[in-house]
Amino acid sequence: MNEILKELGLSDVNSGVFTGEWVATPAGETIASINPATGEEIARVMMAGPADYSAAVASAQAAFEAWRVMPAPKRGEVVRQIGNALREKKAALGALVALEMGKIRAEGEGEVQEMIDIADFAVGVSRQLYGLTIASERPNHRMMEQWHPLGVVGVISAFNFPVAVWSWNALLAAVCGDSVLWKPSEETPLTAIAVTRIVEPVLRAHGVPGLFTLVVGGRDIGEALAADRRIPLVSATGSCAMGRAVGQTVAARLGRSLLELGGNNALIVLDDANLELALRAVLFGAVGTAGQRCTTTRRVLVQKGVAEEFT
Repeated sequence: MNEILKELGLSDVNSGVFTGEWVATPAGETIASINPATGEEIARVMMAGPADYSAAVASAQAAFEAWRVMPAPKRGEVVRQIGNALREKKAALGALVALEMGKIRAEGEGEVQEMIDIADFAVGVSRQLYGLTIASERPNHRMMEQWHPLGVVGVISAFNFPVAVWSWNALLAAVCGDSVLWKPSEETPLTAIAVTRIVEPVLRAHGVPGLFTLVVGGRDIGEALAADRRIPLVSATGSCAMGRAVGQTVAARLGRSLLELGGNNALIVLDDANLELALRAVLFGAVGTAGQRCTTTRRVLVQKGVAEEFT
């Protein structure tokens, strides 16, 4: 475990606030990250206070002003380099995901691979931010559609996919010209700090260290983010109760939200199904990723002709 932490630049006590620079002593309380498989403490994290949060938003706003005018293909090149940085740390980061979240190591590394894959996808998107040219009824005129970046995008991620969900949002937002403020789950703060440390040198080399800011914090930080008029779009992953609260708060200020919430998913088995394959699908759907997916199987609906045999 110590070797993994060392490779990822983590120590026994870590700052959970990055504003383009690591805040040495954030004003929030200090929490312990616990390995759910053993109950062992992995390391401690100092959380953000209100002033730390404000500093992170201000830094993200400043980075946005510079980043938005960089040509999209050049933004894609930065994201390509982030993907390569993640490749170099795939094994260590995947191991940390397994330690802190509780999924098996293969799925931890698989989650990091998802980050790498979305980086590759985002690079392609950076050269495909098209707009329409539309025929005008006025002589010697044309109408042109051009997409503009929104600003600072807030990402609230859950513990079950502690790094992949951030990348799905952050790397696409980045090629579109947006900066990102990340509030990870308090259950998995170390993985968020590790990711931020991996991408930091890439961003610093391109003069935008505040492009991806980080605030590890509790409910108060999440509520502040949802209510913040400086953040036009909030992407939140978690429970339905959390989603209702975030959605209502963001909507009240006429902001936009992307919500990925819990489900009550059913797997349907018909009379002509291959029961061996269906059984394997139910098993993985129910317990894969330690049973912590938004698509986890919670119910099985079986047609009467095979119900007894399948059961």
